[in-house]
Amino acid sequence: MRNKSISRRLALRNMAVMGAAGLAAPSIATAAGQTTTWKIQTSWPGGAGLQIFKDWCATIVEKTGGELAFQPFGANDVVGDFQLFDAVKNGVLDAVNPFTIYAQGIIPAATFLTSYPLALRNPHEFDVFYYGLGGLDIARELYAAQGMHFVGPVHHGPNIIHSKVPIRSVDDFRGRKMRMPGGMVAELFTELGAETTVLPGSEIFPALEKGTIDVADYVGPAVNYSLGFSQVTKYISMGPPGFMSVYQPVDIMDITVGQSSWDKLSPQMKQFVEMETQSYSIHHHAAIQKADQEAWAKFEADGTEVTRLTQDDVELMTEVAVPIWFKYANRDKNAARVFKIQLDYMMSGSLGYVTKDQIQGLELDL
Repeated sequence: MRNKSISRRLALRNMAVMGAAGLAAPSIATAAGQTTTWKIQTSWPGGAGLQIFKDWCATIVEKTGGELAFQPFGANDVVGDFQLFDAVKNGVLDAVNPFTIYAQGIIPAATFLTSYPLALRNPHEFDVFYYGLGGLDIARELYAAQGMHFVGPVHHGPNIIHSKVPIRSVDDFRGRKMRMPGGMVAELFTELGAETTVLPGSEIFPALEKGTIDVADYVGPAVNYSLGFSQVTKYISMGPPGFMSVYQPVDIMDITVGQSSWDKLSPQMKQFVEMETQSYSIHHHAAIQKADQEAWAKFEADGTEVTRLTQDDVELMTEVAVPIWFKYANRDKNAARVFKIQLDYMMSGSLGYVTKDQIQGLELDL
């Protein structure tokens, strides 16, 4: 009798545990027991970034009670970086985790949906733009016109410049063959005298190794070290202390979903993916920064020298950058609309990055 009583109590306890687990996410658990699996490709070619992405994807099926799963792919695993948006619109991929700047070829305003030279300088400033000043609604409107749903931004950190030669002032960029992500960033360095070229992240190492380029911008220390950049360059160039990158201080990624895949989700699941993207952005950013701290010691051990631009260089670059801001904003009505929000924010008492004197004679075509 005693054994039967124990068995009965154990059975009741197990039923209670199972019941609690079932209540953890009642609105998103699938009644039919079927799992929708999204193919999702990131722009990370390897290193800490790719591992963090894969680890996150592996958590989705449990968090959704088996209703949704993410099958992760690294850069170029399914399509090239610059084919990501075609792939997600055509259903080759369900979702992508690209660098947002890559969208500027089809959405001109995307130039201002991510970091650009000498503008917003901290992750929380972009959070204010997206979640406080209407940026997210505009982004979703623009992506919807392209058959995609912009779920939300994903922070990762500043970009840095690797070089075969020391960059100690803006003058040292002159004549250098330099990899840039294109757009406004490339134009800034072209104005400073560099010979810029656009390459996806996966092609930077071989280009540096072969000498096709001698300077390259890419992401942060951890990822760049894992990609072997210390083997093919001797220097890292950054801004003054506290201003790690003057040209892309908050290089944003995002989660974008094909509209057809998005529309198949329940309202509750859509809300989950939106909230999960915000959570992933926080985790991704912190994990990348932690890995960066470990990478600096590795670069130092490999003999890499860190050089910094001066505040005078920052002021000179700002003079070059501000007219370029307006030039890109005036190429497209939506770009001007997005930029105006950020310009007002930068000129406000909250930031003060831009003064009236700096924009004198420049107008926005709204």
